[in-house]
Amino acid sequence: MLFNSLEFALFFPLVYLAYLALSWKWQNRMLLLASYVFYGWWDWRFLALLWISTIVDHFCGLRIAGATDGRSRRRYLVLSMATNLGLLGFFKYWNFFLESAQQTLRSLGADPGAFHLEVVLPVGISFYTFQTMTYTIDVYRRQVEPTRRFFDFALFVAFFPQLVAGPIERARTLLPQVLAPRRLAPGQISEGVYLVGWGLFKKVFIADNLAIVVEATFADPTGRTGVEIWIALYAFAFQIYCDFSGYTDIARGLAKLMGFDLLVNFRLPYFATNPADFWRRWHISLSTWLRDYLYIPLGGNRQSPLRTHRNLFLTMLLGGLWHGAAWTFVLWGAYHGLLLMAHRVVRRRREARRRARPPLSPWGVPLGRVAAIAFTFHLVCIGWLLFRAPSLEQAVAMAGALFGDLTFTTRAGLDALGVLFFVGPLLVMQAFQYRTGDLSCFLRWQPTRRVAFVLACGFLMFYVVLLGREAGIGGGNEFIYFQF
Repeated sequence: MLFNSLEFALFFPLVYLAYLALSWKWQNRMLLLASYVFYGWWDWRFLALLWISTIVDHFCGLRIAGATDGRSRRRYLVLSMATNLGLLGFFKYWNFFLESAQQTLRSLGADPGAFHLEVVLPVGISFYTFQTMTYTIDVYRRQVEPTRRFFDFALFVAFFPQLVAGPIERARTLLPQVLAPRRLAPGQISEGVYLVGWGLFKKVFIADNLAIVVEATFADPTGRTGVEIWIALYAFAFQIYCDFSGYTDIARGLAKLMGFDLLVNFRLPYFATNPADFWRRWHISLSTWLRDYLYIPLGGNRQSPLRTHRNLFLTMLLGGLWHGAAWTFVLWGAYHGLLLMAHRVVRRRREARRRARPPLSPWGVPLGRVAAIAFTFHLVCIGWLLFRAPSLEQAVAMAGALFGDLTFTTRAGLDALGVLFFVGPLLVMQAFQYRTGDLSCFLRWQPTRRVAFVLACGFLMFYVVLLGREAGIGGGNEFIYFQF
């Protein structure tokens, strides 16, 4: 069930009215049932995997807390990890690794045959397996007390606003909100309505319409000039941001309407001044998960510079693989790993020279903040080429064209105007958010300014989404991160 669908427009009001009418205990039971209906809407068979993760991790959490020796505690932690990673590995990566092994054997002259399983990727499996693993890991670390209330734990795993595309919540933050009564404050309701509305606008008006430029270029890049490919990359950069952050905004808004606070998953990522800053702003729930549950256990930055760089690279490599079973995602993760390693080297050299010279930019060269932001944004855009391209061959061909023919064609001009038209409202809003340092600054605008902005966005939605459907403009597209 999509947030931007008629089914959800009927589903949520019914759920919300029931939520407001019920006591806290029955709110949780109703939300659990609603979450299963929401998830089973794609395919009811997916519910079996969700139940397996829920049952195993609830059992393991209790056993870990009740064990009296370290060996037993580790045994149940391993059971939890093996179950979740086993499900994720089979349904998401089985054919990827199988086909990669077959290609390797063929290159060595062997004939491995053509064995292949038709495995359907369950929507959101990467998100909820990572989320439920935080419970058993944190119980093992004695950072969370296990709960015996199975159905409330099941709601923590399956909470529908953030179930299929995050943010990836920690047990220590979301589970206490499930286990205690919630009170709705007027401020939460107004912020929830704003987040839902702004998230839908980013998804339906901006992302879905930028997809037209992106898909046209990546479907047939032959003959495209470097300028046209750059414009398509700019379009994709804002498409994936508005698509994913739009989902997060809607999820957070729906949760706030019910008294829950979910993690802020994006903090103006395209205002980052260096690669490390970008990952502090982009997909925060995943980047902090990788930091706390992978990078730090590997040793983090507590070891030699060489091992620190190894830990960074491995973390980003696995982060890329988390996004999808394809070598393009693996190389995208490796690319960002190399960027983080380079930034760390530059930062250390800058700190060593700081006593003798005035402070420099985050890249160690006398650039202004605007130039640092622009430079980082273009590095990220180059990475998006690997992320979006359907194959390595196409990614390499398009990368070669980026710095080739830089002729500004009529098609490039029309695409650029289209991108600016759809991204314009986002740039206006984010200029205010960046200047004030407040992601919810809209709620503190003067009433006349708020009304004017809402009317303008409403007119754009009506004109382009409703009246433009017959011309093939826009559409109720799935969220991009549902495939991960």
